[in-house]
Amino acid sequence: MDHFPGTLAIQQRVLTPYRAVFFDALAKACDGGAGVFAGLPRHEESIATTDILQVARYTGARNIHILNGAFYLCWQPGLTNWLEATNPDALIVEANPRYISTPAAVRWMKAKRRPVLGWGLGAPPISGPFASLRKARRVSFLSKFDALITYSRRGADEYSALGYPSERIHVAPNAASPRPSAPLPTRPPVFIGKPCVLFVGRLQARKRIDTLLQACADLPREIQPRLVIVGDGPERAALETLAKTVYPSAEFTGAKHGPDLVPFFNAADLFALPGTGGLAVQEAMSHGLPVIMGQGDGTNNDLIRPANGWQLSRPEILVETLREALQDAPRLRRMGAESYRIVSEEINLETMVEVFVRALNQLTQ
Repeated sequence: MDHFPGTLAIQQRVLTPYRAVFFDALAKACDGGAGVFAGLPRHEESIATTDILQVARYTGARNIHILNGAFYLCWQPGLTNWLEATNPDALIVEANPRYISTPAAVRWMKAKRRPVLGWGLGAPPISGPFASLRKARRVSFLSKFDALITYSRRGADEYSALGYPSERIHVAPNAASPRPSAPLPTRPPVFIGKPCVLFVGRLQARKRIDTLLQACADLPREIQPRLVIVGDGPERAALETLAKTVYPSAEFTGAKHGPDLVPFFNAADLFALPGTGGLAVQEAMSHGLPVIMGQGDGTNNDLIRPANGWQLSRPEILVETLREALQDAPRLRRMGAESYRIVSEEINLETMVEVFVRALNQLTQ
């Protein structure tokens, strides 16, 4: 893997545990290391955060949250002071105009003729109050970056549609896991007993596990699966109560982590997440599982494709999707093999780091 011959600074609103793994990997690829400046979310956001990095250097920010909804802003005082103390050769910031400390940080870097990369989801159409003004502000904000990195081809197209030069846009698919270290699991060409549908993750309303329970119940009895729900969270008690009425055979295992998850992935035939989020999706794919997942912000468009799974345009079609999937074991095996190929060759932490390093090196050559 190529290295960036300098010191990197990274601004984040918050630092999540799964992103910390990526920043440590990126820091390893920087000869001068990397530092991360991040603060805390609002309490009601229920976002898990960490201040522990193994390789990168963490500096805690004070996030000042202003207003809500479409008018939300975040101010991180001390960002330019941190840059002065760390004196980086390049800076990566979240490409979000709601973070009002960013322009000063960009100006600081530009004064020293050092590059700034914006990193974001994309730029979906703006509607609602002051839409034209907010769009103009977004265009002006993005124009200050030397390059943009986004999670998906959809995000790249959205930035291009705003007039940002396409040759300065890099796509680094959002990865939460390294390349699989184990070979593709071998599964029989037919189901042995009932097919097994697996969910792994935090039990939250946005994951739509209630929809999964109801969909399994609405299937013809002869193809109703063994449903295994691995995880814990605020919705667990309500979901277990619902399952007793709707789908009593559903199995709730509680939270499992690391090696304890492997037997569940290997015993499954299909991974299902009807809602949004879900860091376990890539881990499921590394165990050769096809995936059913709710459509979100486009970051999973490159991950879940017709060859390896289904994206639900609306929760109501989950029943028919399960019916289609659970009546064709050989097809599920082929789709699972494609999932494994995608996370082995295309979407993993290693390739994500490579895109970032390549973008940095192009700007500093």
